[in-house]
Amino acid sequence: MSRLEAPRDEVTGNLLDRLLAGLPAGAVLSDPDVTASYAHDMAGFCPAGAPAVVVLPRTAEEVQHVMRTATELRVPVVPQGARTGLSGGANATEGCIVLSLTRMDRVIEINPVDRVAVVEPGVVNAVLSRAVGEHGLYYPPDPSSWETCTIGGNIGTASGGLCCVKYGVTAEYVLGLDVVLADGRLMSTGRRTAKGVAGYDLTRLFVGSEGSLGVVVRAILALKPQPPRQLALAAEFASGAAACDAVCRIMAGGHVPSLLELMDRTTVRAVNELTRIGLPETTEALLLAAFDTPDPAADLAAVGALCEAAGATQVVPAEDAAESELLLQARRSALVALDAVKGTTMIDDVCVPRSRLGEMLEGVERIAEKHGLTIGVVAHAGDGNTHPTVCFDAADSDERRRARESFDEIMGLGLDLGGTITGEHGVGVLKKEWLAREIGPVGVEMQRAVKAAFDPLGILNPGKLF
Repeated sequence: MSRLEAPRDEVTGNLLDRLLAGLPAGAVLSDPDVTASYAHDMAGFCPAGAPAVVVLPRTAEEVQHVMRTATELRVPVVPQGARTGLSGGANATEGCIVLSLTRMDRVIEINPVDRVAVVEPGVVNAVLSRAVGEHGLYYPPDPSSWETCTIGGNIGTASGGLCCVKYGVTAEYVLGLDVVLADGRLMSTGRRTAKGVAGYDLTRLFVGSEGSLGVVVRAILALKPQPPRQLALAAEFASGAAACDAVCRIMAGGHVPSLLELMDRTTVRAVNELTRIGLPETTEALLLAAFDTPDPAADLAAVGALCEAAGATQVVPAEDAAESELLLQARRSALVALDAVKGTTMIDDVCVPRSRLGEMLEGVERIAEKHGLTIGVVAHAGDGNTHPTVCFDAADSDERRRARESFDEIMGLGLDLGGTITGEHGVGVLKKEWLAREIGPVGVEMQRAVKAAFDPLGILNPGKLF
């Protein structure tokens, strides 16, 4: 009988002894009532096992000890950050070591000359953003969960955010990594220089790998000069198609907004119900645009004219930064508001070419009608990344079934429109079958070969991706 197949009590006893030989007692949690709280992230419909132990290291050396122990005993390891993920990528497998990196939360260096920050994986995104801001610098990636999600988790899922239309996603800001491999060796990838093309780009390989190739223990991140405060506008449309037409006109016109977001009528009404913020409930689609240029008012005027040409019924520019922030807070609350509609949501993450965004919205509406469900759409419209959010009653087995079917149909629609099943949330457990459909059998074969090269025993986050 292999170690992975051995009875749980035998594994746990030996495992605890081996881990405690190289870790402080407070770093190892084994009470089942406590470890159960680390079993899953925020995704629904994703199975999770019971961890054997949870380890909370503070140093790279402690992570190395954990991985050496796991390799010797053939015990799976599931790396975790803040567990804000939406695909089950951080879900525990039965009898695993959950390796929670939240205590590795130091901002080691901020260098204004090199424009880099060196951080540990447990640093919260918003904490880093505020820290670099004190030096006149800017770390752009800003997932909606930025107040709680960690940099390590952002790297693991290649997170995006509201600003991606101008500044790009996490992958574009990770210059180098220190990674503990499955066997406990420490490897450094990448660089801290502005340029560098030495060898294969292993740094990019780890970004988005969902903890399946190694454990990130340090990251070198690129920074930008802090831009001026952005100014936003809201444009109301009588149809989603008109709003998507406006998006196409804005991008074709060469404009570079710092934010270009869309909320459909279902989302607007849910946000109003939750926040009482007073968004216009007569609208079928609300488009938010912002600029952080030296003259944002002029840019907003130009974009406002394009919105009107596309059929906007009203265009309202914010008068100041405070008004702009109020609009952004409405957008950031969208997913929480949709969750409150029925108590449970499944959040899709389909990204399509901008030119087909209107078809995506129309298709989602048809799927919602077909299944008799409420599906709100909020989108990073500037880069085509949509979040159709299926609202349902988890206690109703028929609604659960219809929710899952609609979720899958939305992914199929995205692929049919030339898109991808995930723009920023990752594959995890939720989208494993769909990853195989997207990349094809040869793609799956090559990805498995990469996995085998880094993790020949298959102990790192098993059961995820493929």
